Amino acid sequence: MKALHHIDQCGIVILAGGQSSRLGSPKQLLPFGGTALVVRVAEAACRIKLYPVIVVLGAHAPKIMPYLNIPGLSVVVNEGWEEGMASSIRKGIEAMDLNHPHVDGIMFLVCDQPHLSHSLIQQLIELQDETGSPAAACAYNGKLGTPALFHKTLFPALLQLKGDIGARKILEEMKEDVTILDFEEGRIDIDTMADYHQLLNEKKGEA
Repeated sequence: MKALHHIDQCGIVILAGGQSSRLGSPKQLLPFGGTALVVRVAEAACRIKLYPVIVVLGAHAPKIMPYLNIPGLSVVVNEGWEEGMASSIRKGIEAMDLNHPHVDGIMFLVCDQPHLSHSLIQQLIELQDETGSPAAACAYNGKLGTPALFHKTLFPALLQLKGDIGARKILEEMKEDVTILDFEEGRIDIDTMADYHQLLNEKKGEA
């Protein structure tokens, strides 16, 4: 029988430290649905008031910081953001361990999934709780990705990540033990201005 990985206290880390080099301006601050993308994700996370929520900034921290005066949200700055995604993951885990040492599970979110909602976050937490799996992650485009929730037994592996490699590497390596939640809209992210304009056009089409 497989061991159950129970999480008593889940924390949330929002990874928002990237430079947005292909976009030419901070994607975190692109407006969507009446607010900046990073604010949208942070507010969704903070609506679930039971969990500590930390946002990791980096390249554009001084520009983004003024937008994040959100009750229940803590902000940390990754000075080593140029290394890539892995450095923000490490920074988030370290900040969570320092400020909330009782946390025994962490969910990672990114700020450029505009269709992320607080109900999806809640679903993923409940799914992991039901299955007791060491990780629960969303699936889209045939891949596993964020939002993704990891039991504390996986923190050491996450802390070993280097460079511009996210947690997907770990999820793919342990795929058989990951509980999966379908989130096809998760495939929509913003890397270029063309991506952003396509998103806005789709929203207009829904109106």
